[in-house]
Amino acid sequence: MRAASDLAFLDAVETAARIKSGEISAREAVDAAIARAEALEPTINAIASKSFDRARENAANVRGPWAGVPTFVKDLDDVVGEPSGFGSRAFPGYKGKEQTPLINAFLALGVMSLGKSTTPEFGLTATTEPLSTGKTRNPWNTEYSTGGSSGGAAALVAAGVVPIAHASDGGGSIRIPSACCGNVGLKVSKRRYPDARDDPVGPIGLSVHGVQSRTVRDTAAVVAAMEVPPETSGLPPVGLVTASSKRRLRIAMFTRGAAGRPVHAEVVAAAEQAALLCQGLGHSVDQIEVPFDKDVEDAFLLYWAAMAHAIVTTWESVTKLKRNGLAFEPLTLGLVEHFEARRADLPAAIVRLEAVRPQYDAMFSSADVLLSPVLAAPPVKLGWLDVRVDFPEALERLLNYAQFTGLYNVVGAPAISLPLATAKSRLPIGVMFGARVGDERTLLELSYEIEEASPWSGRRPPHFGGAV
Repeated sequence: MRAASDLAFLDAVETAARIKSGEISAREAVDAAIARAEALEPTINAIASKSFDRARENAANVRGPWAGVPTFVKDLDDVVGEPSGFGSRAFPGYKGKEQTPLINAFLALGVMSLGKSTTPEFGLTATTEPLSTGKTRNPWNTEYSTGGSSGGAAALVAAGVVPIAHASDGGGSIRIPSACCGNVGLKVSKRRYPDARDDPVGPIGLSVHGVQSRTVRDTAAVVAAMEVPPETSGLPPVGLVTASSKRRLRIAMFTRGAAGRPVHAEVVAAAEQAALLCQGLGHSVDQIEVPFDKDVEDAFLLYWAAMAHAIVTTWESVTKLKRNGLAFEPLTLGLVEHFEARRADLPAAIVRLEAVRPQYDAMFSSADVLLSPVLAAPPVKLGWLDVRVDFPEALERLLNYAQFTGLYNVVGAPAISLPLATAKSRLPIGVMFGARVGDERTLLELSYEIEEASPWSGRRPPHFGGAV
């Protein structure tokens, strides 16, 4: 068997193929990933809880197309028999008794969960620095954030601990950490995958699930394996996308955020370089202005705060305790207070968010794909988005930073982050491509073409694979 550090270079598709051929066993793949985890976890702090022994025991009997491929599940979802902390101190010792259809479908691929990956409290912010598990560190530079809320998953994949990891995205939480850690991160259309959980607030349904990966083909394979039938989703099927298309696309690029907030020159330059790359491949690119104003941002923020309120009040109802600073973080409590002060505005906010979809659809009368930054700045240092920063300042920083991704959650459309640039700090910068609702195929075909034209597979962070 190749050394554990060598197996780190394989993506999930290749790992599964080698297990199926008998070149390595599922147990060997799991053992190698555990060795890498043990070597790298003291540096990146990306594991919320470990189930190494369970994974070893189950490896011999696992079935599925990716039988034996090691992975982690984000700690916002229950896996029966494993602890769930939700990035919070409010649930000590909790273990879920059932899994969502989404987690069932993911594990049915045959992937072997080695445990839970870290996340900010309830996935509410764009960095992974919860008080419960501490700061998750970027394998490119451990003084910097991995993004959030799938920050632990992104770090584990970028560092080569596992080739793929479960993630979720309610406002950018797959794409943001992908951009920060140099991964591929696709947010699929709403209803593309089996239901994860009901939205506790209203009809918008912001959150979808997916993976962190290092290759387009891994992400494409997950879509093909997990998408539900068209009669269930109401979406056109994607199928297995394995290559680019000869179709030339009309790409509309924007680099100004929806609320007109400042955008760092380095991420603008990254988007512009991606546009030049696409033009060189024969696609047309036109600059546009996104027709969404600050009222959309305000409505999204209120809906986001309402989700925090629903979580905390449910906890109060179940535990018969009052919310407090020992159980919940200052940012979470600040969002709850923000909602309570504006509760009467929620119906109007929902109406405003629902009105975005027709505006979004109209953009595709003259375009096939949208191109923009993922974030308004390169990855930030740990502490800049710390949950203990005074709430008004923390909120302003968060809104300034994550101003491009939420649009796709509001309308339920697909968008993908690709690792196409490097900041002066030598950290990755992601570029985002979005498409019509249900048109993941176009995004994946374009992503294959871009990956071939500007490959990133040779770029590895300083903390990769582990010294095994």
